[in-house]
Amino acid sequence: MVVQYQGEQNGVPTAFSIRIIGNNLSKSSSNYQIDLLVGNKQLPTFTTTIHQSLSNCLKEIYLFRKHNHINFDAASEKMSTQLVPYDLVLYNSNKKILFMA
Repeated sequence: MVVQYQGEQNGVPTAFSIRIIGNNLSKSSSNYQIDLLVGNKQLPTFTTTIHQSLSNCLKEIYLFRKHNHINFDAASEKMSTQLVPYDLVLYNSNKKILFMA
């Protein structure tokens, strides 16, 4: 699943993509990998590559954004066409984490 936002970094308008890769390793657990991209360039954001919850992934993006002065425009959100319904519901219920004050 890929979610795109328009935004700015240090005052420069930029397009950002969040790539969410859900890996169902077993019937009882899911793991998520999330990448933050500027254009096609992946930003080195994360302390770990695999998270047990999507909310932990989004919290890490939020902290990285705050530290690096990156702003997303929530109204510019665009979703990719290849969506896993469960991941979409999970993302929509947790995306408020990206826009915390």
